[in-house]
Amino acid sequence: MLRVNVVVSSISAERFWDVRKPIPPIQINTNINVVGMEKKADDSLEVPFVLSIVYNPSIAQMSLKGNAFVVGEKAEVDKVMKDYEQKKPPAQIIIQSISNVVFIESVLISRTLNIPPPIPLPQIPEAGAKPPVSKPEGRDYSA
Repeated sequence: MLRVNVVVSSISAERFWDVRKPIPPIQINTNINVVGMEKKADDSLEVPFVLSIVYNPSIAQMSLKGNAFVVGEKAEVDKVMKDYEQKKPPAQIIIQSISNVVFIESVLISRTLNIPPPIPLPQIPEAGAKPPVSKPEGRDYSA
């Protein structure tokens, strides 16, 4: 089984919007790029990445850079490297591990800058709205 350790090595974030003005409706674009993949002498992989977050209109920008260190059985590590050399997407566990770390960090940074977080927040239904009915009205004979 592959194990992935993610380390953020560089953070850049800037708020452009005046803090006294209300933030308009925005669109947030996030992009994770795996910059490369390098096999190390101990049969591990080093996977550098960059996360870019752009707000539209331009109220802020954020960039996080780092490395994911992948270890596991030799056959699994070799397969990940071979797939990368064949221009296939990186293994799901690598992308998921990177995403988990960098999005948590970006939410903390967005709080510091007082800007909307780069992930959608859960929506709470209005108090007067009826929940969707999944069963027909009437008698229910299910156990």
